[in-house]
Amino acid sequence: MRFMVITKATAESESGRPAATEDFETVGNFIQELIDAGVLLAADGLHPSSQGARIYFDGEKKTVMDGPFTETKELIAGFFLVETKSLEECVEWFKRYPVLRPGATEPTNIEIRRVIQIEDVGEELTAEQRETVERRDQGARYN
Repeated sequence: MRFMVITKATAESESGRPAATEDFETVGNFIQELIDAGVLLAADGLHPSSQGARIYFDGEKKTVMDGPFTETKELIAGFFLVETKSLEECVEWFKRYPVLRPGATEPTNIEIRRVIQIEDVGEELTAEQRETVERRDQGARYN
C-alpha cells in the first residue's frame, strides 16, 4: 500500500529560513533508514506559502491568490511517499520521525493518508479506462 505522509508547516518553516545543519542531518538519517528498508518512494520539502499561489474555482470563474495563506489553520511543509504493507506499519515508521528541536516551536503533527490505486477503484472502470490509467502510471515519476 502506498501512503502520503504530510508534514505540517510551523511559523519557523513558513519563515523561509533553511533548516539548521544538525536538523538537516537528523532528518536525512531518518530518510536514509526509509531508503535502506525499501519503503521510501519520494520525499520533498516545500517552500513557504508566501512563494506559492492558490487557484479558487467557482463554476467557470477562476481566481488566483498569491501566498502567504495566513487564513489557513494548517499548511503543508513537505511530504513523504512511502510503500508499506499496512497503515499500521506506516504509523510505526513515522512515530520515529524526528521532530526538529522539540519545544522550540508550536506543537505539530503529521498526517498519513493512503494513496488511491487502481485496485481500489474496483469494477468502476471500463477496460479501456483501466488500460489508460495503467499506461499513465507506468510513465509517472513516482511509480
